[in-house]
Amino acid sequence: MATGYSLKDQLFNAEKVRYLAGLLGAADPGFDPKAFESRVMARLSDLELKARIHWIADCLATSLPGPLPDTAPVLRAAMPAPLDPTLKDNDFGDFIFAPLGEYVVAAGLENHPDLSLDLLAEITQRFSMEWAIRPFLNRWPDLVLTRMQDWAQHPSYHVRRLVSEGTRPRLPWGQGVDLQLDQPLDLLDRLHGDPTRFVTRSVANHLNDITKKDPDLAMDRLDNWADQSAQSGKELDWMTNHALRGLVKSGHPRALKMLGYDPDADMACTITVKPSPVQIGGMLEFECIVQASHNTPVLVDYVIWFRKADGSERPKVFKLKKAVVQAKQPLMMRKAHRLKGDATTFRLFPGSHWIAVQVNGRVHHSAEFDLTQP
Repeated sequence: MATGYSLKDQLFNAEKVRYLAGLLGAADPGFDPKAFESRVMARLSDLELKARIHWIADCLATSLPGPLPDTAPVLRAAMPAPLDPTLKDNDFGDFIFAPLGEYVVAAGLENHPDLSLDLLAEITQRFSMEWAIRPFLNRWPDLVLTRMQDWAQHPSYHVRRLVSEGTRPRLPWGQGVDLQLDQPLDLLDRLHGDPTRFVTRSVANHLNDITKKDPDLAMDRLDNWADQSAQSGKELDWMTNHALRGLVKSGHPRALKMLGYDPDADMACTITVKPSPVQIGGMLEFECIVQASHNTPVLVDYVIWFRKADGSERPKVFKLKKAVVQAKQPLMMRKAHRLKGDATTFRLFPGSHWIAVQVNGRVHHSAEFDLTQP
């Protein structure tokens, strides 16, 4: 019987461990690849993805003992060629090199920060060191931020991206950092004009993180960058949309206006649900109509209020359409939304529910439907 797709097994498996062991063995005659591989594989299958990274790093420390100044040459010699510098995006590298960063954290955080940063700048050109850099930011913030001033101009876009990604306030899977929200902004000022989407996406994600705590700080920066003209208008528009996506979803007026959508535009909106009830696992079918007295750019979403176990409700916003409503010409949209009964993020409960049309951040009209067990 099929067991389903496993990301952890695709990224960390016997073949990948053997590959890393071979690189280290070729770099150091005293390194025993078979012993390393055997030690790693003894526990690997029992661990989740992030735990596998730490376990391989622990095994590396056992197989490659000694202070970091003595083992750093082996790490350098073991690294394959850097990732293709001609690419522009989505080249994260091979996850099997993530444990090298954890090894450097364990071996160098306290006593060898400068050497550690040198190594992380090299390793990140094989796999992003965004997780490994964060303990150094917390332990040696001034040193790391100073180093990042140079990294922001590094020839490798992977090193430049590390500056933005490593300092993100809410990095997925990453350790929290003690930086103030505005501390890395001068670094983002340098990076926002980068010619590589891999870097500009990170900058936009960094600003999106900031919007969770200080929306105006992020939007003020975007306004400043628009005035500087260091980035092409098309790319900065993309960055602005990506950076403000959370605020747009929540209907933030300033964010919507920055993207050309007027929350106060005069329009009429309706939403009609196909006769309920709808079974869990089935399709919720509905129709939205938006009308305006003059040509009006619109960002149309729909909101479903899901019932929770305690009877309370929580709204979730879904994207529907970007368009320009022509004067006195109704914009009609139809959608079928599957109400998943097997979702891993939340559970559906039967009962009365609500769906509404949201245009330019404002909820205009709602309809009720009943959700039932299949």
